[in-house]
Amino acid sequence: MASITIRDLPDSTKEGLRRRAAQAGISLEAYARQILRAASTASVAPSSTLADISRECFGPDHGVDLEMAPRATKRPPVDFAP
Repeated sequence: MASITIRDLPDSTKEGLRRRAAQAGISLEAYARQILRAASTASVAPSSTLADISRECFGPDHGVDLEMAPRATKRPPVDFAP
């Protein structure tokens, strides 16, 4: 197994992690392993649809509020009867 050393970690951060580890009933080292394991297996980027991305970039919250144009023609329903 690999080992890492984390330098310049603020004392308050270490103390907060130690408290959370104690609440979970595990060691600080085991708690840190859980956090790192979860972070390393999380997806890098959430999957978004084109519509979601467009809304994030161009939606009403960003000054763009477009109305959908009405459909010009309505197609008749498809008849599958022989």
